[in-house]
Amino acid sequence: MDLSVVFAGTAGSVPTARRGLPAVLLRAGGTRLLFDCGEGTQQQLMRSTGLVDLDAIFITHYHLDHWLGLVGMLKTFDLRDRDSRLPIYGPPGLGALFATLRPIVGRLGYPLELVELDPHDEIEFDDFAVTAFAVDHRVTAYGYAWTEPDRPGRFDAEAALRLGVQPGPDFGRLQAGETVGGVQPEEVLGAPRRGRRIVLSGDTAPCQAIEVFAHGADVLVHEATFMEDERARARETAHSTARQAAEIAAAAEVGLLVLTHLSTRYFPRDVRAEARAVFDRTVVARDFDEVVVPFPERGAPELVSAPREPAPETPSDAG
Repeated sequence: MDLSVVFAGTAGSVPTARRGLPAVLLRAGGTRLLFDCGEGTQQQLMRSTGLVDLDAIFITHYHLDHWLGLVGMLKTFDLRDRDSRLPIYGPPGLGALFATLRPIVGRLGYPLELVELDPHDEIEFDDFAVTAFAVDHRVTAYGYAWTEPDRPGRFDAEAALRLGVQPGPDFGRLQAGETVGGVQPEEVLGAPRRGRRIVLSGDTAPCQAIEVFAHGADVLVHEATFMEDERARARETAHSTARQAAEIAAAAEVGLLVLTHLSTRYFPRDVRAEARAVFDRTVVARDFDEVVVPFPERGAPELVSAPREPAPETPSDAG
């Protein structure tokens, strides 16, 4: 299953000429999940992946910059004659938010399912699951962990033949975990291959829950609203510095740290340098960048940078 993360919006609180408000599209095989939907997200998607028919939306918290793009996107789906159910997940308060929005959104021609999650609730899909966990922000806020189950080990066809198993359906039965003619699956299968894991912090001060859920993750997407020169301000507003995000990534032994939710105060290269002093495998996402996450045995996660545009107008726009 192909797996990638596309950054539709990487700004923190305030959009810039090059950075939209928070939105991350996770593509897992044919499934499309959107995490947060800041103002202008549908336009950002049109400029990058196209406005795909989403399978689910996950909101981290209800500060305006993380959900305001929902209204326009939901209406666009309606105008495109969408008819499939669209679930939206979020912390408690989702129903109250949409009760307020109902006069604006109006009637939709497709079922909209609002699901308020508790910490550690798990949403199961066909080939993976998404788990919500509480983070430390000024309001109730969640991070999300996308996880894939472990896969069976590699099948040793030569070993199966030596043990008298004939090619064909019996090979498939062994790979499915069945015993065939007295041959046990563990005799012909290698060690299980671990599933992939992607963790998104949302807006948060440093907290242990992220380290726990991100332990051994292939990718950790973590906010970096501030740098160490504004550590006190980060604490006051329940955000993180780039160094703090890197410390979590190092403790969790993740494969790649991707920093986002950038302030206009800083140049990305400075944010990246602060984090890399602690955790070298750090990148700073720009709008429309994509992180490709192969199976672990096929390589490490890789940042595919979007084409660069003309000179930036603010520090956070720079590469």
